[in-house]
Amino acid sequence: MYSTFLSLHSIFRWLVLISLCYTIYRAYKGYAFKSEFSSLDNKARHWTATIAHIQLIFGVLVYLKSPIIEYYFSDFQNLVYDWDLTFFGLIHFSLMISAIVIITIGSAKAKRKKSDQEKFRTMLTMYSIALVIILIAIPWPFSPLANRPYLRSF
Repeated sequence: MYSTFLSLHSIFRWLVLISLCYTIYRAYKGYAFKSEFSSLDNKARHWTATIAHIQLIFGVLVYLKSPIIEYYFSDFQNLVYDWDLTFFGLIHFSLMISAIVIITIGSAKAKRKKSDQEKFRTMLTMYSIALVIILIAIPWPFSPLANRPYLRSF
């Protein structure tokens, strides 16, 4: 069961990044060229938030079942000084939750804005902030805090 969550988590992490980049692109294009907020723009806004929420569910399930996290919290006072464990135990989780909260707020605010320019600007701003947070929280292979390969084989 854990491996299933891990596999789905791996798929959805890329879907989140792809949908965020696509929606940011559409928001930038719409804002820069003063375009009309189309149903495709609205679908991109909605599906980006939905994919992020699905990823949140898989991420929380993986986090709660992770042997690394169980080990980390079994001796928190001593292991908090281990950067790799602290990254996955606290930093990664906190930043990813923050990014999803920002995506959710950005989606809700953009949906309620009156003008098309306000919708595009809100999506562009909030989704870009969330993307930056996510990029910071990813354990890149070159990261000094913690690293993982781009694609893992299971």
